[in-house]
Amino acid sequence: MELPPLKLNVARGEEDRISALPDELLLRILERLGLRRAVRAGTVSKRWRHLPHQLSFVTLDVRCFRRATLGETMDAFTAALTSVCAQRNCECQRGRVMAMKAICLRFFLSASHLSSIGSAVEDVVSHGKTRRLAFQVSPPPGVNSFPQIPEMGQQFMSFSRAHQPAFQCLTRLRLKSLAFGDSDVAALIAASDKLEHLNMNSCGLVDQRHVLKIDTPCSVIQELEFKRFHCKRIHLISVPRLRTVLCHSWRSNNPPMRFGYVPQLRQVNLACKAKAWQVPFLLSRCFSRRSANNLEVISRAACM
Repeated sequence: MELPPLKLNVARGEEDRISALPDELLLRILERLGLRRAVRAGTVSKRWRHLPHQLSFVTLDVRCFRRATLGETMDAFTAALTSVCAQRNCECQRGRVMAMKAICLRFFLSASHLSSIGSAVEDVVSHGKTRRLAFQVSPPPGVNSFPQIPEMGQQFMSFSRAHQPAFQCLTRLRLKSLAFGDSDVAALIAASDKLEHLNMNSCGLVDQRHVLKIDTPCSVIQELEFKRFHCKRIHLISVPRLRTVLCHSWRSNNPPMRFGYVPQLRQVNLACKAKAWQVPFLLSRCFSRRSANNLEVISRAACM
């Protein structure tokens, strides 16, 4: 197929050799620059303007958009995401379908921006071409008190319910410093049809005296990681595709976990600083007869 004639930028009598390259090569350059620079390149050059819409993968970190206020930071983040994900009436979109295969987003929970983020992602995943979708979500900096953390957790759950098409395509999720209702985590896993990896750091239940129960027999989740998760105990009742579990730095009584129906479980890692009030426990107390048949690696570490 013959390529369309290239428009060359002339500076000091010499051709802009980079802009003269085919789109395929320019896209590879942009993908190595990162999304923020790719968007900026598209705004300053007519030749490059349509290219960010054709990126096959997008990685966007809110920490790269620091402004004077949280609102301004999230405005910049959302604008960059929307500019790449939203359909536009430019030549590159005529008769073509966006083929964004992977999206990785790290952002703060900001009520006024979540709808725009969810809608932008849904615009892309609705084409059925996205194979990997990852979210890394945390409260805004400085939000760490107990009344605020449960509020942030409920805000995230509302976000997940409002944008089910996006969460149904989610493959990896990392959450930090959020508190949930007793059934929220299991509901989140069950509603995320393609979720394979869930990492929860400094999270927990609103009522830390309760047991976190995960009973998701239809989920495809393969890896669970809990670091400083605050609850009485974690009980994996039925998670048939689960292969790896990591539980670090719990503050509850021993043992921190119980395993029910997890026939594919291969690796378990438990690590925690030893506390005087925690009673030593046997690993066998964690497993049922149906959970230990295929274990290959079990590790337990306790530090004084």
